[in-house]
Amino acid sequence: MNISLIIIILYILMLFIISLVARKRASKSSESYTLAARQLTTPLVTCSLIGMAIGGASTIGVAEQAYEVGLSAGWYSVAWGIAAIVMGIAVAGKYREFKVSTVPELFGKFYDEKGRFICVICQIIILIVVVSLQYIAGGAILSALLPGVFTLKTGMIVSACVFVGITFIGGMWSAGLCNLFNVPLKYIGIILCTILAVVSRGGLNNIKMELPHNIPYFSAVKGTGIWIILSWILVMTTQVMSMQGPVQLTFAAKTPKIARKSFIIGGLLMIPIGFLCALIGMASKTAFPDLNATMALPKMILSLNPVAAGITLAALWAADVSTACNLLLGASTLFTHDIYVKLINPKMKTKNYTIMTKFFVIFLGVLTFILALSMSGILKTISVGLSLCTAFTIVFLFTIFMPKLCRKSSAFFTTLAGIIVLFLWELVPNIRIFPHVIFMEWIVCLIIFLMIALIDKKKISVN
Repeated sequence: MNISLIIIILYILMLFIISLVARKRASKSSESYTLAARQLTTPLVTCSLIGMAIGGASTIGVAEQAYEVGLSAGWYSVAWGIAAIVMGIAVAGKYREFKVSTVPELFGKFYDEKGRFICVICQIIILIVVVSLQYIAGGAILSALLPGVFTLKTGMIVSACVFVGITFIGGMWSAGLCNLFNVPLKYIGIILCTILAVVSRGGLNNIKMELPHNIPYFSAVKGTGIWIILSWILVMTTQVMSMQGPVQLTFAAKTPKIARKSFIIGGLLMIPIGFLCALIGMASKTAFPDLNATMALPKMILSLNPVAAGITLAALWAADVSTACNLLLGASTLFTHDIYVKLINPKMKTKNYTIMTKFFVIFLGVLTFILALSMSGILKTISVGLSLCTAFTIVFLFTIFMPKLCRKSSAFFTTLAGIIVLFLWELVPNIRIFPHVIFMEWIVCLIIFLMIALIDKKKISVN
């Protein structure tokens, strides 16, 4: 039997075994399922954060862009690392002190009902888009790993089944424990395959000679450009402070200190991975100059030592699983807590909370897969979608550090402004006076927030 097929089967079995073990912990209560009973330790939070960050976009997506523009694509993962460190230093501990389950619930704690509702809708849309992109990355890995078994579409189907299955079985405990297994193997695999890829192409100097000379492949900045790099840093810092996925990890941490420390450690560990994946993408350009760029990383790895390639691609695929599981759980928690309970069945019994969350795991799993079939351009799509988090981040930062400027309607109108900016950016090209929508999002949302502080007299209560 194909050695890669054996490895991937064993990997899937291991993930489901871990999930079944996690099921016992997750079944104790609804909070155990969605927040691991707020008992995640530093290793679990750190690995869950890295598993969420270093998934399809930070590996397949970075290599995809590096195939076209070079080393500077690696800044995407550096941006994630910087964002996690800033989150750890600034607000992770403070978030843990709030005894809430979702970001919209945190909105509702201080702002009016309109602000909470618009936050729910935006958070769900963003999470659905990002989860959908993980299917594309998962399908790319499986179709490259086993081209005789999987096409891109069937690889996406298997990825979707595993994403949904693991999340359905064990919730947050499942994602956390699987990441303890995934993350170390993923790092070992990426480092090993970067070395093997460079050596197989005759070293860095030889790769430089074989790459097209009209593109600055080895420049750390010129390929993507300084403004794109800055936009990534701003987008990632913005989203990590306010998206349900990463923020839910702070809610699940055992203590505020663990939340702070885990994000800082996780951020530091993320920084080198992007440049390693970029090198693999560049090596792939010399080996397969006419390849579909999305396949750059899996195709290059597959051309190396078969055992190392099989393990690494399986680890990358499992890392993609980790990202999707955390985000899928976050979206399902939002649906249950902030839509179903709040709007449809406010008297739902606690014992039914987990059942509804699992139902939404399946529902959203199907929905995101359908959406994934029409998507492409992993990094670009994520970068634009995550810019919508700007309004949430501005609201939270003012709530924590300058509450005197916060008004009951601030959350609603600031978020609405963010939505309008994103729609205009996509529909009216003439307003694109900045290199990325994130810059306009910050300027407009900040102005609207401060205007509301002058107009509205209903201050929030922070006691």
